[in-house]
Amino acid sequence: MDFGKLASIEHVDFSLPPEPQQNESVLPGLAHPHPRLYIGATGYNMKPWVGKWYPKGTKDKEFLHCYGAQFNTIEHNTTHYRIPDAATVERWREETPDDFRFCPKIPQTISHARDLGLSGPQIEWFCREIAGLETKLGPCFMQLPPHVSPAQNMLLLRFLERFPKNIPLALEVRHPDFFNESIDAETYFQLLEQQGIITVITDVAGRRDVCHTRLTSDLVLIRFVGNGLHPSDYTRIQAWAERLAFWYEQGLKAAYFFTHEPDNLLAPDLAAYCVEIFRAKMPEVVVRGPKEVTPPPVQGSLF
Repeated sequence: MDFGKLASIEHVDFSLPPEPQQNESVLPGLAHPHPRLYIGATGYNMKPWVGKWYPKGTKDKEFLHCYGAQFNTIEHNTTHYRIPDAATVERWREETPDDFRFCPKIPQTISHARDLGLSGPQIEWFCREIAGLETKLGPCFMQLPPHVSPAQNMLLLRFLERFPKNIPLALEVRHPDFFNESIDAETYFQLLEQQGIITVITDVAGRRDVCHTRLTSDLVLIRFVGNGLHPSDYTRIQAWAERLAFWYEQGLKAAYFFTHEPDNLLAPDLAAYCVEIFRAKMPEVVVRGPKEVTPPPVQGSLF
């Protein structure tokens, strides 16, 4: 993920912004009886993970199965480039455990189209195929290009009204005007709240405004962009543990937390740290995450 990356992070203030007052009207103020926390990375086809996060000798065709044993969600970017067929979706569903949730990225033929796909069949086509994930479908993730601003709020409304209500959707925006204190920016967040759309929060060094911490649902999707396990990665995770603990106390139902690291190589390392810190801070929240595989013991010889 290159968005918001900096050559040097030494002078970045990674503090989370103050809790938005508007969140009080989104969360009920009473803890959910069965809160969940999903932790994942952005891809599973990772040969460098074999021997550390995947068992030694794991074949490419086994990667998804091994990923599902380690994580309980994925930011599934494959769908951004093509709409999968029913057989592919069935394979994804069958190769992952019951508690696993896919967060498929909306195809770019929709998210990056001038009319957000409203003039074509892609919206219904994608939703029809991805619904085949059944209970393993988490929020679909739509990333709007940086040129889309609050000036397109009415276009967004038309899109959200057409998007099937049975398919959960999380929306990420990047234009700076969405994060200004303006009527149009507030209208955007109210629109998401009214339509039951999940907000995406991106914590990245070079664009602190997109780490807005504004909720629009009792679900949230957080994209955490680390810097190669720099010490700040760990202190930032500790800050997120504090904020998430507060949100769960106020009634957050579930959070999807994705660890991004350069080339995805160190994402499991950071995810494992997340599990440790989050469990200690929020013992009542159901969470699981990666553990390094243990190589089989060497058999002794009698001779």
